[in-house]
Amino acid sequence: MSMGKNLFGLAGKTALVTGGSRGLGLQIAEALGQQGATVVISSRKQKDLDGAVAHLQERGIEAIAIAANLAKESEIAPLVSETLNRLGRIEILVNNAGATWGAPAEDHPIEAWDKVMDLNVRSVFLLSQAVGKQAMIPGRYGRIINVASIAGLRGNAPGVMQTVSYNTSKAALLNFTRTLAGEWGQYGITVNALAPGFFPSKMTNDLLGREEIGSLLERVPLHRIGDDDDLKGATLLFASDAGKHITGQVLAIDGGMSAVL
Repeated sequence: MSMGKNLFGLAGKTALVTGGSRGLGLQIAEALGQQGATVVISSRKQKDLDGAVAHLQERGIEAIAIAANLAKESEIAPLVSETLNRLGRIEILVNNAGATWGAPAEDHPIEAWDKVMDLNVRSVFLLSQAVGKQAMIPGRYGRIINVASIAGLRGNAPGVMQTVSYNTSKAALLNFTRTLAGEWGQYGITVNALAPGFFPSKMTNDLLGREEIGSLLERVPLHRIGDDDDLKGATLLFASDAGKHITGQVLAIDGGMSAVL
């Protein structure tokens, strides 16, 4: 291997990022685009996507948007087909779209449980299956990155959050990652998961107030929550040649929180 090779370079690659119009998804899309990938972002709302594309293009990133509600199985195949029709390939898939719901386990609505499971687990399987069969397996190459959470590594401390469906879905996503990595390694496809801790996001704001965030930070070794760049390095490791011998792994990006709790 040449010592001058950019191990993190993604020039010529096409990446599909779900939930890519804001928050962690937009940060991930920016990271991939900054290393040369053409980025396709997807989410439910076209207006949000248009703003995100403008944000990326202002930074010199080649980006397009395709609206899709991945909670609906009927919208998954068209997303894959349109991406392939417009760009011809998908080498990187980032399964980031997700939902949460806060409620005591004894009162958790079954409709909310199904909503979280459908988007956080079922849609990830269906989209990965479609991209794998139509793009990655025939090309004998692929990078799949699942955005899980440290909530999938453990339960919640008493009195902090009541998110039984979210935690369960993210734990399922972690073992989906390991299992798919075992099956698809033969095709040159790596499958890994990011497990973010607390980052500023609509989801975090909906679940936690200032007091709760302050209490959590007291238990984080770095005494901070994630910022707009903290997910980029881990994303690029899994997406690029720098991580070509890494598969089936989970990387927590949480300021050390999961190491001490």
